[in-house]
Amino acid sequence: MSSSIKKRLKYFGHQSYERNLKQKAAGQKLWYLFLVAKFSLISYPNFIPMKKLIILLFVAVTLLASAQTKSLKKSAPLVPGTPESVGMSPERLARIDKMCSDAIENGEIPGAVVLVARKGKIVYHKAFGMADVQKGREMKTDDIFRIASQTKAITSTAVMMLWEEGKFSLDDPISKFIPEFKNPQVLQSFRYSDTTWTGTPARQEITVRDLLTHTSGIGYGVIDGDERMRMIYGKAGITDLFTTEKITIGESVRKLAKLPLHHQPGERFTYSEGLDVLAYFVEVVSGIPFDRFLRERIFVPLGMEDTWFYLPESKYQRLVTIQHKQDNKWVPYPVTFYDLDYPIKGAKTFFSGGAGLSSTAKDYATFLQMYLNGGELNGVRLLSRTTVETIMANQTGNLWGGPDRYHGLAFGVGTRENITRGGRGSEGTFDWGGYFNTQYFADPQEQLIGIIMKQTQGGSNDQTEGRFRVLTGQAIDD
Repeated sequence: MSSSIKKRLKYFGHQSYERNLKQKAAGQKLWYLFLVAKFSLISYPNFIPMKKLIILLFVAVTLLASAQTKSLKKSAPLVPGTPESVGMSPERLARIDKMCSDAIENGEIPGAVVLVARKGKIVYHKAFGMADVQKGREMKTDDIFRIASQTKAITSTAVMMLWEEGKFSLDDPISKFIPEFKNPQVLQSFRYSDTTWTGTPARQEITVRDLLTHTSGIGYGVIDGDERMRMIYGKAGITDLFTTEKITIGESVRKLAKLPLHHQPGERFTYSEGLDVLAYFVEVVSGIPFDRFLRERIFVPLGMEDTWFYLPESKYQRLVTIQHKQDNKWVPYPVTFYDLDYPIKGAKTFFSGGAGLSSTAKDYATFLQMYLNGGELNGVRLLSRTTVETIMANQTGNLWGGPDRYHGLAFGVGTRENITRGGRGSEGTFDWGGYFNTQYFADPQEQLIGIIMKQTQGGSNDQTEGRFRVLTGQAIDD
């Protein structure tokens, strides 16, 4: 067993043992039973009789089989490799160097971390520029970024893992699990003078599928495109995106459930806080806090050690500063409707399923590789291949994306028009990005992953995402 796995086991097993006495959820108790037994067997073989430990491990593994499954297929973990070994040209990949250097020199970005992987091998992973211009801190490849809406795909994955366990149907009404959503209202009239509103009853209830596809009609608070919704959400005190305040995702979602919808459920695509609702839904269905579900069921099994809602103190110094242009200089972005330090300070109780995570390029590439492998990585299966196919299928028809894109259950997905358009990958390429200027894509046909991480706000005419995708594709040499 590698030292890194032992380290993760020691932390998540031993620390969780003390908390186990307070947990009521049966599934969570079984998880800790397994970790404590395994940790004890490895580290303290004489502390408990070996026979009892073996029995304990057997029982725990048997009971956990439906939750944590090994795969008959075992792909390799995502590791460094040479470009030539996977059919990519190192000379052509080097064009990304110049693109990033030029973007920094032209003032488009202060810095970036860029990663390219193909066929399970990381063939390009470089840092450019500054993580904090004012402090003179250079960017490093293991720096941590607020990934904002890149959280959504991880939340959707958690939802689909529970769906695979038969916990619910995708077309179940969300009110079946969160009763406050019963009898939703669609906004009919609004008075600007006092923000009062009237609604008309929705023709149908919001479903789990509606929330996954942004067709529920729920709004997005302070970043909503409709001023009326911004005012309604503000008056109701809805927590948007992330916060340092002491509030839970459940408290915020239950308040949100009482507010009007943009439109009838399923009628249109409206980017929304639906994934925050689903974060609370995961808590209700699984019986454990959302952050711990992600850590125990996704991050630890995949080895994503740098992906957190709130960073451990040992990782604080790796958090990249959010910057913007002021008098033609890069300076820290000011506190607005959110505190930029939310991943490292405050109450640390709000686990936003739509925008709350921070991560590294390597960790997020690991997550994407699991999808390229059909739901499995390094012998750990999170999702069935058939479930991944459902996630990637067109779930929104013509409601979003035009002829070259549609929305599945977790990502934007490219159609065959991607090839005609050029520079967007093959048919089936899936992608998304984050509020602080992080972007990714994964091309199943080419087994290709591209990630470019930045931390900026405000206009700087940044064109790096589009150019990066072109330069990644043109480096294929097979």
